[in-house]
Amino acid sequence: MGKKVAVIGAGASGLPAIKACLDEGLDPTCFERSDDIGGLWRFKKDPEESRASIYNSVIINTSKEMMCYSDYPIPEDYPNYMHNSKVLEYFYQYMNHFQLKKYIKFKTTVCSVKKQPDFATSGQWEVITEKDGKQEAAIFDAVLVCSGHHTEAHLPLKTFPGIEKFKGRYLHSRDYKNPEEFQGKRVVIIGIGNSGGDIAVELSRTASQVFLSTRRGSWILNRVSDYGYPADMLFITRFNNTMKHVIPSSLLNTIAESKLNQRFDHANFGLKPQHRVFSQHPMVNDDLPNRIIAGTVLVKSNVVKFTETDAIFDDDTVEKNIDAVIFATGYSFSFPFCEELKVQNNKVSLYKYTFLPELEKQTLAVIGLIQPLGAIMPISELQCRLATRVFAGKETEFSYSDMKEDIRKKKEEMEKRYVCSQRHTIQVDYMEYMDELAELLGVKPNVLSLFLTDPKLAWNVYFGPCTPYQYRLSGPGKWVKARSAILNQWDRVMKPMRTRYVEQTSQFSPLYVFMGILVLLTAIFFY
Repeated sequence: MGKKVAVIGAGASGLPAIKACLDEGLDPTCFERSDDIGGLWRFKKDPEESRASIYNSVIINTSKEMMCYSDYPIPEDYPNYMHNSKVLEYFYQYMNHFQLKKYIKFKTTVCSVKKQPDFATSGQWEVITEKDGKQEAAIFDAVLVCSGHHTEAHLPLKTFPGIEKFKGRYLHSRDYKNPEEFQGKRVVIIGIGNSGGDIAVELSRTASQVFLSTRRGSWILNRVSDYGYPADMLFITRFNNTMKHVIPSSLLNTIAESKLNQRFDHANFGLKPQHRVFSQHPMVNDDLPNRIIAGTVLVKSNVVKFTETDAIFDDDTVEKNIDAVIFATGYSFSFPFCEELKVQNNKVSLYKYTFLPELEKQTLAVIGLIQPLGAIMPISELQCRLATRVFAGKETEFSYSDMKEDIRKKKEEMEKRYVCSQRHTIQVDYMEYMDELAELLGVKPNVLSLFLTDPKLAWNVYFGPCTPYQYRLSGPGKWVKARSAILNQWDRVMKPMRTRYVEQTSQFSPLYVFMGILVLLTAIFFY
């Protein structure tokens, strides 16, 4: 085998990291502190220290075709939006198919990752691990940090005076597991991210009353879009991305907000924020408006303080006899095992959110430290493919000045676009960021060339969803089944839903009508 690579974590990012190492002839050793794979997506009844934790009912917000690894489609009979147990099953299948398990050391904690004294020439790291109370040191030629960013609960108690006197129970959403323990309770949920919305909906069926407290409000997106198609497959397309750069951003926001308000008027439901829809990471939730209109969830403004039994809000309203408070206030991230990775206020300066410019040798990469408007798994995979090519010496290392300039531009764009918040420090747009990585790697699809050589495929690549298979059509890591995977992706979408035979009333799918309109718009804009 080739150079030795340490992979930290065996979750959604760690598994493709192992595979990418093997693809490039590297020798991976993956250290996983728990006793199994899956990371965030492995549900456990009791939260474990320093490990991501989810509640039992979690369903992923991205559809299976958009979230799968690029050379291993999720089984066609799996639902488009999968329960966490199905996501974990897919990880097992991926691991077994590519025979990755033998490279994983379970119940092994990484204590420190330090440069070797001759790092400037060797690029090597000393990795100290601990298992069963015994520490062990080993030298590695490179390191892939795949530890995730949903492990350290952000619990801002100091900003809520009186919480220390509150006689009820309070907890972070990380410690929430199921609704039964809140039966008949009056519950305040603070925070309107995806976890806050999911928990509010679930609790509203068992608690006597749920209050959803938000400082800014939020735009609410559906998983299920027009004609029942997965929303991300309709909207994350190369054509739409072209339109995004042609149409003024203010008009884009207006169009999107109008579309969202057709489902329910966000102002009437107490949810409309002052910021525009593309200025915040949105909530994805199909059920929240139904619970609000039924009165089982009441949207409230920000909590300014607590008494022993009550919650007082900044509009001077008071909700009495509160039994529990759930802080859905997000996460902080840090890398205590590596002094080179410095984090301040959830900010870390990484080129392409992956590489550390200050290193004399690019032999360390951070994988999955992004918050995409889309699926994270294929992004992590593409980061791994690029990083391992760099480790193997098959890609030119980047110049310090270019890396720092890219970081500066991204920080500037982030501050200009998003409302100031600790959750908006690692935001990326799914397709644009994937294309950035793919261009460096040499696997970005050439749509114009495809239209000349393979029009049918080109049509699906440009007008269809930007599924991960697009990044396996050519270049390093080319997959012979990528074309077929793209052309058959809508069949896999329909498969799990067509469980009862229904005669088709028309040979024209609404999808084709939608695509025809897109073609017409393209002609108008470009010709």
